[in-house]
Amino acid sequence: MLVDPKIQQKGTIQMNDVIRYYSGFDEWGRLEREPLEFLINWHYIRKHAPAGGKILDNGAGPGKYALELAKCGYQVTLTDLTPRLVGLAQEKAGELGLQEQFNGFHVLNAMNLTGIADDSYDGALMMGPLYHLQKEEERSKAVQELYRVTKRGGIVFVAVQTRMKMTLTSLQHPRHWKPHDTIASIRQFRENGVFNHQDEGRFTGAYFYDVNEITPFMEQHGFDTVTVIASSSLGGLLSSEQRQYWEEQGEGNQMTDLLIGMAEDPSILGIASHLLYIGRKK
Repeated sequence: MLVDPKIQQKGTIQMNDVIRYYSGFDEWGRLEREPLEFLINWHYIRKHAPAGGKILDNGAGPGKYALELAKCGYQVTLTDLTPRLVGLAQEKAGELGLQEQFNGFHVLNAMNLTGIADDSYDGALMMGPLYHLQKEEERSKAVQELYRVTKRGGIVFVAVQTRMKMTLTSLQHPRHWKPHDTIASIRQFRENGVFNHQDEGRFTGAYFYDVNEITPFMEQHGFDTVTVIASSSLGGLLSSEQRQYWEEQGEGNQMTDLLIGMAEDPSILGIASHLLYIGRKK
């Protein structure tokens, strides 16, 4: 396992907070408990991914996407900021007999992919780093690194969080998302997209995109846009009881297929908590 010593020795308070959060958070379990996000993302990843070759999963967490890519025969390199998650992904690859499909498991900061050569990958995922880079120059560094290591014509999948959905969530549950328990703080968030939770141990150090800034931002960094999809489609607006109705009618799979097909509808992008940008390196 490759570990960038700068993460351990020179990490900012913000990055250390992110490492601490994910060291104790069950990200694998979240995707199991909330499968729609993974199902929709995976559908569009499979639809647009290259037929074969090398894939980087940058900011891979416990490796759920990376492992699925490995099962499909891709040669996968996995990186993440949090040592615990990189170790967990490596363990799961061993349990599934997929280690031969991996070219490495590395503890790296998405802003500095030390040891990874230019133009290495036919495709690349960045499914989490942009959640926690609050400064524009940091987000630019991460996307520049993604551009650097992806081959010309390679496809990229980049996940972001949306400012509109977080605004709605804050208005609905202000006590749960402090300091968004005042309208003044929500107004400030609407302006800058920066969120730092007041409660210890909660999701923090985050940045939420305005829907209209995602495509220009990626295109300014050398990518042609293929599409942008709502990772949860309309599913995030449905209660468990409402989803259960369709399951009991025997139409749960048909509902999921409907939501997957609607994910590319631009009219719902703002109300999804997560978006997936899909682009191609020029």
